[in-house]
Amino acid sequence: MPGPPVSIGCAVTVSPGAAGPPDTGVIMTVLPPFISAGGMPLATTGSLCQMVNSVSGAPYPLPIGSAGGSTVVTVEGKALVRMGDMIPSGSGIMTILGPPAAPWITDQGAP
Repeated sequence: MPGPPVSIGCAVTVSPGAAGPPDTGVIMTVLPPFISAGGMPLATTGSLCQMVNSVSGAPYPLPIGSAGGSTVVTVEGKALVRMGDMIPSGSGIMTILGPPAAPWITDQGAP
C-alpha cells in the first residue's frame, strides 16, 4: 500500500499477537543503514518494535519482517516501511499505523 514513510515512535499492531489477540507497540529502533527525511531516520524492514502482549501485558521486541514494505525504495536490500503497510512479522501480520515521519513524501510503489 503506497504511503508516507514512518520513523521511531510510529504505532504498530500485530495480529494475531503472541497469545492470540492482536498486540500493539511502537517502532523503537531503526537499524543501519540509515535513510532520513526531515532529520528523522526512516524505518526499514528489520527495524525493531517494542510490543506489548495484549493478554499478559508483558513487553517483547519484534523486528519488522523482511517480506514487506516498499518494492521501489530500498536501502542495501532493506525496504522502506510506510504507513498502511501490512508486513508478515513474528506470529502474524504487522500493520503500520502512523504517524508518518515525513507526510510530504509518498512512496507510490507497490507493497
